[in-house]
Amino acid sequence: MKFGNLRTNRINQWIIIHLRYLVGFAFLPSGLTKLIGNRFTRISTENPIGYFFEALYQSGFYWNFLGWAQVITGVLLMTQRYATLGVLVFFAILTNIWVITLSLSFSGTWIIISLMMLAVSILLIWDGHKLLPIFNYNKSGIVKEYPDPGPIWIIAGMIYTFSFIVLYMLDPVYGAVYEKWLVKVFAAAILLTFIISNYKAYKNHRLVLKT
Repeated sequence: MKFGNLRTNRINQWIIIHLRYLVGFAFLPSGLTKLIGNRFTRISTENPIGYFFEALYQSGFYWNFLGWAQVITGVLLMTQRYATLGVLVFFAILTNIWVITLSLSFSGTWIIISLMMLAVSILLIWDGHKLLPIFNYNKSGIVKEYPDPGPIWIIAGMIYTFSFIVLYMLDPVYGAVYEKWLVKVFAAAILLTFIISNYKAYKNHRLVLKT
C-alpha cells in the first residue's frame, strides 16, 4: 500500500491525531514539575539515578529550562496545527532521555521510553512529506500536500491542555487549596471534549480532516 493511501485513510488519521494528544500529555507532568521548581524524584543521592537528578535539580535555571522545553513541546503537539514542529523537538529531547535511561540502567523505564520513541518515530514518518525536502529529496520542489486536522481537533487539544494543567496545579502535593468540585469539573471537561469532538467529526462525515 502506498504512503498516500495510508496518509488519507480516515482511521489512520484519527489514530495519529490521538497519538499526538497522548505523546503531548506524556511531557506535561514532568515538564510542569521542573517548571515550578520541584524535584522529579526522591531517590537517594547514593543511587546514581538519584545523584543525576539531584545534580540537574541543583543546576537552578537549567532545571526550569528543561521544564519549559517539555511543556512547550507538549503544547505544540496538542495544537495539531504545529504538531510537526512539536514532534521534531520531542524526538530530540526524548532521544536524550532514552540514552540516559540506558546509560544509568533505569529498571523498566527504558522500556516505556522505547515505546515512546516508537510512537514519535511513527509521527515523524507520518509527516515525512514535510521533512524530506529538507534533505533535498524532492528534486522537483513540489511537496505533496495532505489536509491538516480540522478546527475541532485543534480546539479539543487546547481544552485538553488547559484542563490537564489546571488539574495538575490543583494537586494537593503542591499545597493547592481548592474545592473538590473543581477537580470534577475539569476532569469532566476532558471526558466531554473527547466525546463531543469525536461525535461531531463522525456526524459531519469528516472523521478527521478539514478539506
